[in-house]
Parts: sequence; structure tokens; C-alpha cells
Amino acid sequence: MNGIVARLIGARILTSALILFLVSVMILVAAQFLPGDVAQELLGQSATPEAVAGLRHAMHLDQPAPLRFLEWLMDAARGRFGNSLVNGNPVSSLIGDRLRNTAVLAAITAAVSVPLSLAAGVAAAILRDRPLDRILSLVSIALVSVPEFLVATLAVLLFAVKLRWLPALSSVSNTHSWTGFMRAYALPVMTLACVICAQMFRMTRAAVIDALRAPHVEMALLKGASRSRIVLRHALPNAVGPVANAVALSLSFLFGGVIIVEVIFNYPGMAKLTVDAVSTRDMPLLQACALIFSAGYLALVSLADIAAILSNPRLRHP
Repeated sequence: MNGIVARLIGARILTSALILFLVSVMILVAAQFLPGDVAQELLGQSATPEAVAGLRHAMHLDQPAPLRFLEWLMDAARGRFGNSLVNGNPVSSLIGDRLRNTAVLAAITAAVSVPLSLAAGVAAAILRDRPLDRILSLVSIALVSVPEFLVATLAVLLFAVKLRWLPALSSVSNTHSWTGFMRAYALPVMTLACVICAQMFRMTRAAVIDALRAPHVEMALLKGASRSRIVLRHALPNAVGPVANAVALSLSFLFGGVIIVEVIFNYPGMAKLTVDAVSTRDMPLLQACALIFSAGYLALVSLADIAAILSNPRLRHP
């Protein structure tokens, strides 16, 4: 069994590496369709064609795109992402603080969302078709239906403009006290948690309901076992795999939602840096940011697949 699981995990890792390569190629191809380049962006609209051509030659932008991509790919394989074309600083130094800020935002969102949604999902599954289950299901459907940008806009209008409780922009420079820290992260975390909690709640509820329908759970019920014993000893241990799968899949949605949230709240994270790289056509920085986002997403999806394989023996023999 261990050999089969190791082979499946190895296949997932190889597939992830291939997907990362394809993502890099797609970014290169997509960048060719963007109007202008970094030389034009730096010199402005009033620059002469000779000046733009000279800067392109100095930046080696006049070389064929496949050759530049091959050089970047070989450096990236050795852990070097080159220098930014805009300011000349190493890409790794530009990404360092931004990656930490995004990791802090994602960690706080996960710390809030996971316990809350798991507790609500288990409670709704145990009290299925009761008023609490109906209310939680209705709220989750409403939250899933609303996009992140609308949740963020409504939160700003309510808590920043109308009530004036929280700042509309999230500034990590004012987080020297707990009060400043809470105020800076309140609206971004609230926006991300709304969508993540709703998705995680629904998948957790479905996994626990399936576990409660298992024959051995019904046998325990017929033997007169208490509800708490049935849930804690028989249902939840069998639902751990699907729930872990649900948690990993839900957290992977953070990589999509964080882009919108960081832009709306002007949060200095990786997503904001990626948007800035696109606007300045800074290809080394853009490719590095996209590669990190893709690697993070693939890591969470792979964890979800591995959790599903470990919890369901039928998936070990596809």
C-alpha cells in the first residue's frame, strides 16, 4: 500500500512540475499580446523611437522571446529569478516582504475560517434539516453567490464610510499595537473569510452527513449509543479525510480571492506586486510572482488529492 501511495504522490509532484512549466509558457505568450513593453513604460509616451530602441537593446529585449524565456527558465531552476527591469533590484528581494505579508494575511484568514466553518459544518450535519441547519445553509449559499469584490465594497461602505469603525485601506506599517493590527487586517480577513467559510462549511457538512449514513454508524445507533459517542467515535474519524480534502480545496481559493482583496484594500502583498508588474511589463517579476502563486495553489490541491487518496482506498487503484 505504501508503494502505491508513494507512486501516486510522485505522479502528483511530476504533474505539478509540468503544470508550472506550462504556466510559465502561457505567461510568456500572454505577455506578447500586451501593448508596449517595459522600455516604453519607463521612457513614457514622449520618448523617441531611437531612445526606446536603445533602452530595449540595453535590456536585451531585442533578443527573441524564446531565448529570453530559456535563460530565465534555467536561472529559475537554480532558484534565481534575476533582476527587475524597472528598478534593477533582485526579484527575490522585491518578493520577500510582499510574500511575508500575503502569508500573514492567508494565515490569519485560515486561522479564523477553518475552526469556524468546521464547527458550523459538523453542527449542521448533526442537526440536519433542523432550523440551525437551514439557516446556516441559506447563509452559506448567499455568501458563495456573492463575489469577493462586492463583499469588499459593501464592507468598506458599511464599516469605513458609514460607521467609521475601520480604515478603508489596510496599512501594515500601523501594526505596532494589537489595536492597529486588528484594524489593519479586519476588512481584508473578513472579506476572504466570508467566501472561504461558506465553501468549507458546505463541503464539511456533506462529508459528515455521508459518514453518518455509513452502516457501522447505523449499527451503533441501533445498539443505543449516545449521539455524542456516535459522532465523536464513529462518524468524525471517518470524515477526517474528506474534511481535510475540503479544507485544502477551500484554502486554494485564497489564491484567487487574495488578488482582488489586496488591490481593493491597497494591501502590500504578492497580488498587489503582481498587478504592478503587469502594469509596468516587468516580465522577470511577473513570471516569478505567477510561478509562486501557481506553486502555492498546486501544493494545496496536491495536499487535497493526497488526503483523498489516504482516506479512500478505492482511489489507490484508479
